[in-house]
Amino acid sequence: MQCLYSVEADTTMVSEDKAVSLLKKYLDETADLFTFAIFLVTEVARYAEKDSLHRASKHLPTQADLNVNIKLAGNTTLWKILESKGFQPAIKERKLDHLMDEEIVRKIYLKLTETEMYQSYTALESRDKKTEKDLLSFIFTDLIMADENITAFFEDHFVQWDDDAEMIYQMVLNYLSKPGSYEFKEIVGPEKTRYAISLLKTSIEKKDFTMEMIKPKLKNWDADRIAVLDMIMIRMGVCELLYFETIPAKVTINEYIDIAKSYSTPQSGQFVNGILDGIHKDLLQEGRLKKVDFKKQG
Repeated sequence: MQCLYSVEADTTMVSEDKAVSLLKKYLDETADLFTFAIFLVTEVARYAEKDSLHRASKHLPTQADLNVNIKLAGNTTLWKILESKGFQPAIKERKLDHLMDEEIVRKIYLKLTETEMYQSYTALESRDKKTEKDLLSFIFTDLIMADENITAFFEDHFVQWDDDAEMIYQMVLNYLSKPGSYEFKEIVGPEKTRYAISLLKTSIEKKDFTMEMIKPKLKNWDADRIAVLDMIMIRMGVCELLYFETIPAKVTINEYIDIAKSYSTPQSGQFVNGILDGIHKDLLQEGRLKKVDFKKQG
């Protein structure tokens, strides 16, 4: 949707190849954001060891300086991430290590050491998978995402932050719960990437055709005065209904209602729903809707 909006706002961008290149750029930026978020969590956890070394190297270290608890640095989930295939190469290839701010890491770590969650964690002599994962998730949700200065840092360094923050939040939690659930070299995954490119191309190629289906449903609305994003979402929805047989029609309509509510005007969800639902009913009556019936497969 964002890519189509950019393509149609830029009258010089007429090439489908340019549109696909822009989409791939967006996907790369999302991958950068996700990888950096995971990287920040790991750096906070590893800072326990740095803090211990720093305090022990003081000219006159106290007993507390000499007995810093470094249990967090050995967190088993942390090391699964650090040793996972592709994580370290992705950081270097994307030059995310250059973005890391050690002062931010230090401040998050110090806040962490003052929490009841951390103190309970370090007091336990044993390790269990749930506790190890829960602490890393706590670092992300309660210390990183809850800090306006840190989210401002994300916003300053990642152009996709405003649009992707909610999705990245869930992706990070999923990954911390199950390290290895994403490939860092291709976060979105080949199947979803192919789908995104196919939907983009179809929406561009079939613009005139889909608009001919949409215009009769606008009734008293002037197509030129309707929010551009609304029209783009409706066109994409019609393309999914017509050309993507594995996506159930109900899923398509509901998804675009939710997207419209999030990205367009307060009335857009209802408007998009009305147009897509009307076109869906017409396609059913005309026998033009060809969807895979998963219940009958196998």
